[in-house]
Amino acid sequence: MGMPVFVVGFSGSGKSSSLRNFKPNEVGVFSVAGKRLPFQSELKVAMNSNYQTIENALQRNKLRAYVIDDSQYLLAFDSFRRAKEASYTKFTDYAVSFYNLLDAIKRTSPDTIVYLLHHAEETDRGMIKAKTIGKMLDNQLVLEGLCEIVLYAETDGKKYQFLTQSNGFTTAKSPMGMFPMEIDNDLKTVDSQIRKFYNMEPIVDKEEEKK
Repeated sequence: MGMPVFVVGFSGSGKSSSLRNFKPNEVGVFSVAGKRLPFQSELKVAMNSNYQTIENALQRNKLRAYVIDDSQYLLAFDSFRRAKEASYTKFTDYAVSFYNLLDAIKRTSPDTIVYLLHHAEETDRGMIKAKTIGKMLDNQLVLEGLCEIVLYAETDGKKYQFLTQSNGFTTAKSPMGMFPMEIDNDLKTVDSQIRKFYNMEPIVDKEEEKK
């Protein structure tokens, strides 16, 4: 069973730049909004990806790591397309579509990890969580509750890092002993640690590593 991992943070917090140390043969990148990566790279990016293109690629499952950047736009773009519909059932449809994506991730091979880079939002109670498109959707789908690992990206303008456990104000979480509380925003290092912790296959085989 494949593993979804959320990387939640506000715009500019270092989510996309965390891909900087991946090699092109190690990861598949889907850009939902058609944005280029914020660093020079040979990584191939599938621009303007949607549910169908992502799920088709996951079904082929040619790689062991994928990144969806930024996954909240899948919800937002669905909402824009159906903005004139008065029916409340569309919110259920939004939730089902995103749930089906997570289900497609979990149906990949046991050594596949899919990182969902996702914008954050602050609730009325001051908690920072994965952004959706309103309380009606939140009542049907708690995104962070559907995976084991949620990293929170933050920066003070100089240092970029991931929180791996909640500080009381975020939904960050990870298994005990997997990470220290604060780590560098290096998603390749994160990937290696997750694979080591769960005894998963490395991101590429040794033969591929030499290429």
